[in-house]
Amino acid sequence: HVQLVESGGGSVQPGGSLRLSCIASGSTDSNICMGWYRQAPGNECELVSTINVAGQVYNADFVKGRFTISQDKAKNTMYLQMSSLKPEDTAVYYCATDHGSCPPSRNTGYWGQGTQVTVS
Repeated sequence: HVQLVESGGGSVQPGGSLRLSCIASGSTDSNICMGWYRQAPGNECELVSTINVAGQVYNADFVKGRFTISQDKAKNTMYLQMSSLKPEDTAVYYCATDHGSCPPSRNTGYWGQGTQVTVS
């Protein structure tokens, strides 16, 4: 089992920056992929970015050039550096990880509780 705790959300003006963090604990050695999802009110949950054990990165088109995912394996921590934020980036951002799927599965992966990001 894996526990994930996100932090770093908040309110920011358009064009601003935030850095989200996700600390993992538990059976982290089996993680093959970590990622960020987001869900805005009234919208479906959407994949933002992933990073796998080899360090390969995927970014959704809507964040390319603005968001950067990274990880510090020694600290079991994943980050999402967000810049040039737009009002449409407003959402709850979830950290997720999986032992067998990349992107992390919504059904069998492990998910954090989410952190609110508001851009206005």
